[in-house]
Amino acid sequence: MSIEAAKEVLRIEEQGLAAVRERIGNEFVRAVEIILAAPGRLVITGIGKSGIVGQKISATLNSTGSPSFFLHPVEAMHGDLGMVMAGDVILAISYSGETHELNSLLISLKKRGTPIIAMTGNRHSSLAVAADVVLDIQVPKEACPLGLAPTASTTATLAMGDALSVVLLNRKKFQAEDFRQNHPGGSLGQRLKVRVTEVMLRGEDIPVISPGASATEAITVLNDKNKGVVLVIDPDGKVLGIVTDGDVRRAIVSAHGLGQSTAGQLMTASPICILPDKLAADALSIMQRHEITA
Repeated sequence: MSIEAAKEVLRIEEQGLAAVRERIGNEFVRAVEIILAAPGRLVITGIGKSGIVGQKISATLNSTGSPSFFLHPVEAMHGDLGMVMAGDVILAISYSGETHELNSLLISLKKRGTPIIAMTGNRHSSLAVAADVVLDIQVPKEACPLGLAPTASTTATLAMGDALSVVLLNRKKFQAEDFRQNHPGGSLGQRLKVRVTEVMLRGEDIPVISPGASATEAITVLNDKNKGVVLVIDPDGKVLGIVTDGDVRRAIVSAHGLGQSTAGQLMTASPICILPDKLAADALSIMQRHEITA
């Protein structure tokens, strides 16, 4: 019973996301343009569960190139409103759109002329009326059987925030290097710091052979170095190609076998390469895409 109940929750939330997705249109585009045109930051505000989700949205925006901070509506009305500067944009989150503390804050923000983007499930609410743009996050029903605890609606809110963050990321041409600079710590930061030059083989550790070397010699080097690949180089050290374990196996089972084959005949010419200053994560991605295991 627990498994079926859990699946039902996810089904309801999937339906909610599908409904929100179908309604995304010109107002979403307008919201993006307002944010991009503003010289300041995107200030997220909301209370209760909406506020908690808003903090996550703000964190995602910050890490993906869109400066943001979270402003608690109550604290804003007691001095923190001074954090909002000219050029900032407000993203106000309330599913009902009738949260008293939030709507009181909006009155002050409207007097300042601050652009307001509403994220709400009620297009006819006070919040929606006060806003310049409305992002509709209405869902058919909550996953909570009592219809009380925000569940599908908070999922929709977070997903809309992700959609906004990623679209802004794309419009700003935010790159992995930018992401790395915002994440100097943690596993993400470490993964995006390491360059190919820090992990590649050097000097005598690199298995090499001449193009005229026999297949037997190629196999010997493959076994001795145990790297799964041998570089075929000319007298000047230029890489002509590579011989892999797979190349040898394919030659053995072919009609002609290894015979008198040379490394130059066995090799794969013009192998896939990457520059040493590139990220190791990019190298790994290329290897996975081309199913390279050596």
